Amino acid sequence: MFGSMLKTTMVAPERALRGRDGYAYEIPATHAVLGTSLQGPWPAGTAQLFLAMGCFWGAEKAMWQLPGVVTTAVGYQGGFTPFPTYEEVCTGQTGHTEAVMVAYDPAVLSHEDLIRAFWTSHDPTQGFRQGNDSGTQYRSALYVTPEQEAAVEATRAAYQVELTRAGFRAITTEIRPAAEAGTFYYAEEYHQQYLAKNPNGYCGLGGTGVSCPIGLTKS
Repeated sequence: MFGSMLKTTMVAPERALRGRDGYAYEIPATHAVLGTSLQGPWPAGTAQLFLAMGCFWGAEKAMWQLPGVVTTAVGYQGGFTPFPTYEEVCTGQTGHTEAVMVAYDPAVLSHEDLIRAFWTSHDPTQGFRQGNDSGTQYRSALYVTPEQEAAVEATRAAYQVELTRAGFRAITTEIRPAAEAGTFYYAEEYHQQYLAKNPNGYCGLGGTGVSCPIGLTKS
């Protein structure tokens, strides 16, 4: 995505921007494609996964197309600045990555299948960049619940074997409990479902072409 300040070193918490006490903008009520609630409530049993794969425009589109997904939203997570704006995140001085919240039905889309889609939809070996997008806000990340941890570790280990065999480096994805990664702050309205509103818009998402061998069973 455009606007990167090419910040490739994480800001220290004490040097992060101060932020604010609430959103500086309104969050839309519904998903522009799925028509579902962006902030809930959702049906009983709905699970959430927070992930980052570089530019969140393409990452969100890859997720909302999966069967079993209830809703998706783009936002900012994993940093220090409360209620940041897009412009602030782009400076690299908030510590956040461009994240996607995926609410899904695990009876239809298993944890493993969703996380497998995460691995294969981008290149998780690039550190603080994804393709031509460079900066700490473009880092790969998974912020998970205890129920998702086993699927994350199993798929990560299996995918690393295949990546190494194909000549790729080690996975650099930041993996943390969602509670530790902090609040998912919803991004501005124009970022939500951006590629549905702008079909010819920029999308820097690109996978490695390497398949992840685990994730074909329902849990």
